[in-house]
Amino acid sequence: MLLSGIQNTMNPWISAVRPQTLPAAIAPVMIGTAMAFGDGVAHVPSALVALFAALCIQIATNFTNDYYDFKKGVDTSSRLGPVRATQAGLVSPRAMICAAIFVFCLAALACVYLVFRAGTAIAIVGVASVLSGIFYTAGPRPLAYMGLGELFVFIFFGPVAVAGTYFVQALEINLGVVIAGLGTGFLSCAILAVNNLRDLDGDAKAGKMTLAVRFGKAFAAREYLFCIMAASLTPFVVNLITKDHDGIAAASLVGIMAIGPVQTVFTGQGTVLNKILAQTGVLLLVYGILFSAGWMLCSR
Repeated sequence: MLLSGIQNTMNPWISAVRPQTLPAAIAPVMIGTAMAFGDGVAHVPSALVALFAALCIQIATNFTNDYYDFKKGVDTSSRLGPVRATQAGLVSPRAMICAAIFVFCLAALACVYLVFRAGTAIAIVGVASVLSGIFYTAGPRPLAYMGLGELFVFIFFGPVAVAGTYFVQALEINLGVVIAGLGTGFLSCAILAVNNLRDLDGDAKAGKMTLAVRFGKAFAAREYLFCIMAASLTPFVVNLITKDHDGIAAASLVGIMAIGPVQTVFTGQGTVLNKILAQTGVLLLVYGILFSAGWMLCSR
């Protein structure tokens, strides 16, 4: 009975973490670390702390989103996505925002170590990442409500995350690492695009002016396709710059794996897109694994 009670207590929090979105935090750290290993400059403690910080920022952002979308009337009983803990009354608003603050503080503590390791540049990145997570849905003019969600997701789950992970280990940076971050940035935007496509009608009613709301369903579907294609081409661009590590081309296989999800995005609607969102998260994780393996194992 005690175990059952613990499970009932934890399930709403597990849902609020939104596990299907966590590859957006894991994949760029994985790639940045693999590139550091491949270049012989890896620093395992820094890699682990960077992963912890990235996960904390992602989870805290999700908690903040759960709280503010409820407060702003975006999350209602008619939403098509998975149940939101605050809206469903499974977690109180006070508990949710306190959890968000606590996890953001954990991220900040992790960043302290990284700042001692790599200097003030990482302090700036850490502060910007946390503030973006907070003001993604908080404040009078939240980023997500102005159609800026994709821009900030692309930046912070793409080049910033990959290059930042590499930098805290190597204490230097190069163009190839920055360009490598474009792939995870595009795929993270694909996750957001399908999420916003699913929620288009509800967001429009609540005044959440995502790109899907501003430009319509056809635009959101094309945005998803573009992000998949751009991510698939990124390894070839990295290879042109570095002239090495041919194996990273394997990451482009996600373009083939995404054919089914792309078709569904163009033809489906409503709750069927929940499955596509989860599948896109898997694509991002697979992309990170294939790119990382290709970088470490294959070179000219």
